[in-house]
Amino acid sequence: MLYRDYIKRILDFLLALVMLVLLSPLLLVVYIWLTIANKGAGALFTQERPGKDERIFKLYKFKSMTDERDAEGNLLPDAQRLTKVGQFIRKTSLDELPQLWNVLKGDMSFIGPRPLLVQYLPLYNEEQRRRHNVRPGITGWAQVNGRNTISWEQKFKLDIYYVDHLSLWLDIKIIWLTIKKVVVREGINSETSATMEDFCGTK
Repeated sequence: MLYRDYIKRILDFLLALVMLVLLSPLLLVVYIWLTIANKGAGALFTQERPGKDERIFKLYKFKSMTDERDAEGNLLPDAQRLTKVGQFIRKTSLDELPQLWNVLKGDMSFIGPRPLLVQYLPLYNEEQRRRHNVRPGITGWAQVNGRNTISWEQKFKLDIYYVDHLSLWLDIKIIWLTIKKVVVREGINSETSATMEDFCGTK
């Protein structure tokens, strides 16, 4: 498929390059803002994630939490470490902007299943594992259909739907719906957590 195999990657590269140049002043401002707000924890968050064909890469995000710990040295719950600045950059999706570098490098695409944690890899069934047949994305079909408010089973079904129906028109639809979600700030948190609960495998 011409779009899936060639054109999508070219568009990703060109758009990421243009956006990195145009948004560089904003990236600098957010970096400085978070450096101050995160109480010495830094402004950037990096973590290994599985990409296309389960190849491991280093994902970049702006850091929305401090590294505060309890008396035993354990990290405090996410909700307690999430700063007001962090809440703002999450609600506006500014925390995702450093992933433009991942898109430029070819680790990610603008549109695709979100890259999850490496430790989840052994937990997937064969159907769920197909989400790695394409590059992961900054946004995707699952993100515009519930993001952190839907179950893992629903999220995986939406990811596989995208893999099976990937097209220019679906990507355009996802971009439009993503802009809408960011404007109305929907689906940021799950019902029980400041972020999505851990995936423990399917029963």
